[in-house]
Amino acid sequence: MICIRYLTPQLRRELKRPLGIVLQGSTQDIVEQIKTLIRKEKPPKIVTVGDKVSEDLTCNSLQPDLLIVDNRIMRKTICPISATADRIMTVKNPPGTITDQAWKAIMKAMKSSRSTKIVVDGEEDLLTLPAIISAPEGSLVVYGQPHEGVVVIEATEAMKQKVRKIVNAMKNISQPPRG
Repeated sequence: MICIRYLTPQLRRELKRPLGIVLQGSTQDIVEQIKTLIRKEKPPKIVTVGDKVSEDLTCNSLQPDLLIVDNRIMRKTICPISATADRIMTVKNPPGTITDQAWKAIMKAMKSSRSTKIVVDGEEDLLTLPAIISAPEGSLVVYGQPHEGVVVIEATEAMKQKVRKIVNAMKNISQPPRG
Protein backbone atom coordinates (compact mmCIF):
# COMPACT_ATOMS: atom_id res chain seq x y z
CA MET A 1 0.00 0.00 0.00
CA ILE A 2 1.31 3.47 -0.89
CA CYS A 3 0.45 6.25 1.54
CA ILE A 4 0.24 9.88 0.47
CA ARG A 5 -0.44 12.73 2.86
CA TYR A 6 -2.26 15.76 1.38
CA LEU A 7 -2.27 19.29 2.69
CA THR A 8 -5.70 20.60 3.73
CA PRO A 9 -6.64 24.25 3.05
CA GLN A 10 -6.46 25.02 6.79
CA LEU A 11 -2.97 23.53 7.09
CA ARG A 12 -1.87 25.39 3.95
CA ARG A 13 -2.76 28.67 5.70
CA GLU A 14 -1.01 27.56 8.89
CA LEU A 15 2.17 26.64 7.03
CA LYS A 16 2.40 30.07 5.39
CA ARG A 17 3.84 31.20 8.74
CA PRO A 18 7.53 30.34 9.25
CA LEU A 19 8.15 27.37 11.57
CA GLY A 20 11.43 28.74 12.93
CA ILE A 21 13.49 31.92 13.07
CA VAL A 22 13.59 34.04 9.91
CA LEU A 23 16.98 35.32 8.79
CA GLN A 24 16.92 38.37 6.56
CA GLY A 25 19.41 40.39 4.58
CA SER A 26 21.67 39.73 1.63
CA THR A 27 22.65 36.18 0.74
CA GLN A 28 26.05 36.83 2.31
CA ASP A 29 24.45 38.19 5.52
CA ILE A 30 22.20 35.13 5.79
CA VAL A 31 25.07 32.71 5.13
CA GLU A 32 27.16 34.42 7.84
CA GLN A 33 24.24 34.17 10.29
CA ILE A 34 23.89 30.45 9.52
CA LYS A 35 27.67 29.89 9.91
CA THR A 36 27.49 31.62 13.31
CA LEU A 37 24.56 29.39 14.35
CA ILE A 38 26.47 26.29 13.24
CA ARG A 39 29.59 27.29 15.20
CA LYS A 40 27.46 28.01 18.29
CA GLU A 41 25.05 25.04 18.15
CA LYS A 42 27.30 22.38 16.51
CA PRO A 43 24.30 20.57 14.97
CA PRO A 44 24.67 16.85 14.22
CA LYS A 45 23.04 17.40 10.79
CA ILE A 46 22.38 20.35 8.53
CA VAL A 47 19.46 20.00 6.12
CA THR A 48 18.45 22.39 3.35
CA VAL A 49 15.06 22.25 1.65
CA GLY A 50 14.86 24.25 -1.55
CA ASP A 51 17.12 24.93 -4.52
CA LYS A 52 18.04 28.54 -3.72
CA VAL A 53 18.98 27.99 -0.08
CA SER A 54 20.83 24.76 -0.95
CA GLU A 55 22.87 26.50 -3.63
CA ASP A 56 23.51 29.60 -1.50
CA LEU A 57 24.96 27.50 1.32
CA THR A 58 27.05 25.18 -0.84
CA CYS A 59 28.44 28.10 -2.89
CA ASN A 60 29.57 29.64 0.40
CA SER A 61 31.51 26.64 1.74
CA LEU A 62 28.68 25.12 3.79
CA GLN A 63 27.97 21.52 2.81
CA PRO A 64 24.60 20.34 4.13
CA ASP A 65 24.34 16.69 5.14
CA LEU A 66 21.05 16.56 3.23
CA LEU A 67 19.89 18.79 0.38
CA ILE A 68 16.30 18.45 -0.86
CA VAL A 69 15.70 20.13 -4.21
CA ASP A 70 13.15 20.05 -7.05
CA ASN A 71 14.93 22.06 -9.79
CA ARG A 72 12.52 24.95 -9.26
CA ILE A 73 12.71 28.35 -7.61
CA MET A 74 9.44 30.17 -6.90
CA ARG A 75 7.59 27.55 -8.99
CA LYS A 76 9.76 28.26 -12.06
CA THR A 77 11.90 25.47 -13.53
CA ILE A 78 15.65 26.10 -13.33
CA CYS A 79 18.78 24.28 -14.42
CA PRO A 80 19.77 21.82 -11.70
CA ILE A 81 21.88 23.53 -9.04
CA SER A 82 25.58 22.81 -8.94
CA ALA A 83 25.53 21.52 -5.34
CA THR A 84 26.97 18.05 -5.11
CA ALA A 85 26.68 15.26 -2.55
CA ASP A 86 28.13 11.79 -1.98
CA ARG A 87 24.82 10.21 -2.93
CA ILE A 88 21.92 11.37 -5.10
CA MET A 89 18.42 9.96 -4.72
CA THR A 90 15.34 10.74 -6.82
CA VAL A 91 11.80 10.59 -5.44
CA LYS A 92 8.29 11.43 -6.60
CA ASN A 93 6.39 13.89 -4.43
CA PRO A 94 3.48 15.75 -6.07
CA PRO A 95 2.76 19.37 -5.01
CA GLY A 96 0.95 19.70 -1.68
CA THR A 97 1.85 16.17 -0.56
CA ILE A 98 4.29 14.04 1.37
CA THR A 99 4.75 10.59 -0.17
CA ASP A 100 6.04 7.55 1.69
CA GLN A 101 8.80 7.29 -0.93
CA ALA A 102 10.06 10.79 -0.13
CA TRP A 103 9.78 10.28 3.63
CA LYS A 104 11.71 6.98 3.46
CA ALA A 105 14.46 8.62 1.39
CA ILE A 106 14.79 11.37 4.02
CA MET A 107 14.99 8.81 6.85
CA LYS A 108 17.63 6.84 4.94
CA ALA A 109 19.66 10.01 4.35
CA MET A 110 19.46 10.96 8.04
CA LYS A 111 20.90 7.58 9.06
CA SER A 112 23.81 7.91 6.65
CA SER A 113 27.15 9.55 7.32
CA ARG A 114 27.37 10.43 3.61
CA SER A 115 26.00 13.72 2.27
CA THR A 116 22.84 13.15 0.25
CA LYS A 117 20.99 15.17 -2.35
CA ILE A 118 17.35 14.21 -2.85
CA VAL A 119 16.02 15.41 -6.19
CA VAL A 120 12.24 15.61 -6.11
CA ASP A 121 10.06 14.99 -9.14
CA GLY A 122 7.19 17.23 -8.07
CA GLU A 123 7.58 19.63 -5.15
CA GLU A 124 9.88 19.63 -2.15
CA ASP A 125 8.23 22.29 0.04
CA LEU A 126 6.41 20.00 2.48
CA LEU A 127 9.42 17.71 2.85
CA THR A 128 10.63 20.16 5.48
CA LEU A 129 8.18 18.40 7.82
CA PRO A 130 9.59 14.84 7.59
CA ALA A 131 13.10 16.35 7.60
CA ILE A 132 12.42 17.95 11.00
CA ILE A 133 10.85 14.77 12.40
CA SER A 134 13.62 12.50 11.04
CA ALA A 135 16.59 14.71 11.92
CA PRO A 136 18.70 13.91 14.97
CA GLU A 137 17.93 16.13 17.95
CA GLY A 138 19.69 19.48 17.62
CA SER A 139 19.98 19.36 13.83
CA LEU A 140 19.27 22.48 11.79
CA VAL A 141 16.70 22.44 8.98
CA VAL A 142 16.90 25.45 6.67
CA TYR A 143 14.38 26.50 4.02
CA GLY A 144 13.51 29.60 2.04
CA GLN A 145 10.43 31.64 2.93
CA PRO A 146 9.47 33.53 -0.26
CA HIS A 147 9.70 37.32 0.08
CA GLU A 148 10.70 37.02 3.76
CA GLY A 149 14.12 35.37 4.01
CA VAL A 150 15.50 32.05 5.15
CA VAL A 151 13.96 30.05 7.98
CA VAL A 152 16.16 28.06 10.37
CA ILE A 153 14.59 25.41 12.59
CA GLU A 154 16.33 23.48 15.34
CA ALA A 155 15.01 19.92 15.47
CA THR A 156 14.13 19.88 19.18
CA GLU A 157 11.69 17.40 20.67
CA ALA A 158 9.13 20.20 21.09
CA MET A 159 9.48 21.17 17.41
CA LYS A 160 9.21 17.54 16.32
CA GLN A 161 5.98 17.17 18.31
CA LYS A 162 4.56 20.37 16.77
CA VAL A 163 5.39 19.07 13.28
CA ARG A 164 3.97 15.60 14.04
CA LYS A 165 0.63 17.29 14.90
CA ILE A 166 0.67 19.04 11.52
CA VAL A 167 1.50 15.82 9.66
CA ASN A 168 -1.17 13.90 11.61
CA ALA A 169 -3.74 16.55 10.60
CA MET A 170 -2.97 16.03 6.90
CA LYS A 171 -5.43 14.06 4.80
CA ASN A 172 -4.12 10.52 4.45
CA ILE A 173 -4.85 8.48 1.33
CA SER A 174 -3.61 4.96 0.72
CA GLN A 175 -3.38 3.58 -2.78
CA PRO A 176 -2.49 0.11 -4.05
CA PRO A 177 0.96 0.07 -5.66
CA ARG A 178 1.01 0.62 -9.42
CA GLY A 179 2.62 -1.99 -11.47
